[in-house]
Amino acid sequence: MIYTNIKSPLGEITASAEDGAIKGVWFVGQKYYPAAKDTWKYDPQHPLFIQLGSWLEDYFKGQRNIPLPELKPEGTDFQKEIWNILLEIPYGQVTTYGEIAKKTAISKGLTSMSAQAVGGAVGHNPISILIPCHRVIGTNGSLTGYAGGLEKKQALLRIEKADLKRIENQSRI
Repeated sequence: MIYTNIKSPLGEITASAEDGAIKGVWFVGQKYYPAAKDTWKYDPQHPLFIQLGSWLEDYFKGQRNIPLPELKPEGTDFQKEIWNILLEIPYGQVTTYGEIAKKTAISKGLTSMSAQAVGGAVGHNPISILIPCHRVIGTNGSLTGYAGGLEKKQALLRIEKADLKRIENQSRI
């Protein structure tokens, strides 16, 4: 596993890669931040990290011109299914844990699925920002749960010019 650190307007980010794909992107110190970094090799000039750095730079400027690098997050089959759904949420849009649960239930031929199970998978997303878990909100429209902190979630949604009025009003209730 190789890694680098990238400065961002929201704080330092650590990224890891292996076998030609991004494996993780975390805000330093966030919940679920990797503990085993001491066995990783620091390689800030790796082409994947150069591409990721350009992508993040454009993202934080509100631009979306560079394609995503290859992503290979590690997780259970269920988590990977949920993370693939997150990749389908359009830039600047939000969805709810409940809506993802309904979509997942339908794809599995089930009548229902737990929004809490979906929330657990969303919360353990190891590739912040690129797999946009920040675009998932509570069923009542409130900002809930983000491993990097709710202030970062709100900032990411502002960068994307998401309609936060509805979300902010619900968060005050």
